[in-house]
Amino acid sequence: MPNNHARKRPTPKVRNSPVSPAPGEPLRIAKAMARAGLCSRREAERWIGEGRVRVNGKLLTTPAFEVGGGDTVLVDGKPLPVADTAQLWRYYKPKGLVTTHSDPQGRPTVFSALPPELPRVISVGRLDFNSEGLLLLTNSGALARHLELPSTGWLRRYRVRAHGRVSQAQLDSLRDGVEIEGVRYGPIEGTLDSVQGANTWLTIGLREGRNREVRRILTSLGVDVNRLIRTSYGPFQLLELKLGAVEPVKRRVLAEQLGVKIAAELGLDAPVEAERVRRKERAKTGRAKQP
Repeated sequence: MPNNHARKRPTPKVRNSPVSPAPGEPLRIAKAMARAGLCSRREAERWIGEGRVRVNGKLLTTPAFEVGGGDTVLVDGKPLPVADTAQLWRYYKPKGLVTTHSDPQGRPTVFSALPPELPRVISVGRLDFNSEGLLLLTNSGALARHLELPSTGWLRRYRVRAHGRVSQAQLDSLRDGVEIEGVRYGPIEGTLDSVQGANTWLTIGLREGRNREVRRILTSLGVDVNRLIRTSYGPFQLLELKLGAVEPVKRRVLAEQLGVKIAAELGLDAPVEAERVRRKERAKTGRAKQP
């Protein structure tokens, strides 16, 4: 995805070898290029149209093409970069940034505000222009898709300040979901925290994360959101992260939260297995020292 505020990022590592999607998983060429961190899928489609991409020596003329582990992809005559191991970062998104690589209105973007040493990343879901708080970033399209799946079912929590009054009974009525203007929203957890002057502070939890969902739901209850902070996304929390700061999630922690199967698919299972070995060794040592 093009970035109107593009900055130099570290150049991805490259090697003269075929593209390597997950075993048994052919990829659309644009997706393979994006997964390698070279560009966005939209940019890849444009580059293909410009005649910049070859597969197994043949010029590619359409993005409707799949590549597998045995295919060699060249972009501008150079091999596709090797995708790094999947990583995840916690980012405290400030209000006043759009979660996109470019904005037709010319507004500042999340990606233009990130530290220059960070590799090319994509967001896990979005936070709208007027929202702040925890935004997960990753260098892996596969990881992003997994974390966004409805079947993953991770709860997103928001700290909300709204102008007006709402009762706990109204919030409890959202537990089974609600339909607003023909759109059905899933179960919502709502807690009335405090009242400060004309404003009410709430904690809202939901699992779908549709566009402007919290604002639309609370507007239907007669209050207007004037501050919205996402405090957690599944097991990952904002905690004491400073506004605008980015911190990596430890690989071991990420692997444990994803589970054995997904961690293995993303190549993250090694640290989990290593930790198990260390625990076994410590347990053996402890038993050996007992009289």
